[in-house]
Amino acid sequence: MPVWIEYFAVAVCAITAVLAAEGKHVDLFGVLVLALVTAVGGGTIRDLCLGVRPVFWIEQPQVVWTALIAASVTFVIVRFTHLPSRLLDVADAFGLALFGIAGTEKALAYGTPGIVAVLLGIVTGVAGGILRDVLRSEIPWVFKAEVNFYATAVFAGAVVFVALREYLPPSETHRYIGMAVILVMRLAAMKWKLRLPTYRTRTMKSS
Repeated sequence: MPVWIEYFAVAVCAITAVLAAEGKHVDLFGVLVLALVTAVGGGTIRDLCLGVRPVFWIEQPQVVWTALIAASVTFVIVRFTHLPSRLLDVADAFGLALFGIAGTEKALAYGTPGIVAVLLGIVTGVAGGILRDVLRSEIPWVFKAEVNFYATAVFAGAVVFVALREYLPPSETHRYIGMAVILVMRLAAMKWKLRLPTYRTRTMKSS
């Protein structure tokens, strides 16, 4: 996995945390904490599950600086410029795609079975966002029916990536195909309101 992918993912996720803090009356320190949790939360859980010591951001402190700088710059920008509300969704979609495949690839590198790698890819992609939303007292996006194809997109992209790695000759393009699947699914779902069926019992339907 090229180093730039993880750093870019960290920066994008840190930016989403700043954008998500709008209206929450959070100061700069609070925003930076939110950004760090969002940027490294999923990867930390992944590394703990894999038994990786130290976890990635302790071994590579540049990751922390990347998140802090990205969050600080975004914090300053939003104080002087109004950014489109859709930007949060788009930035989050990129974070999902990058971290989802990064997590899957790292799990495979540690010898996990394909299904486990897919699950850890999902954890890497969505756990940071879950922590972000919990800290800002919101229901996490992954649990909202109106947030279209969230973890589902990561699942699909991770499965495609694992299948390509398993059945085709090794190629760097496999990871980018997996990322593209996640990104396209998420953006398409946002545009056309695609979603899985919502949980409803017979009693709920009749009422």
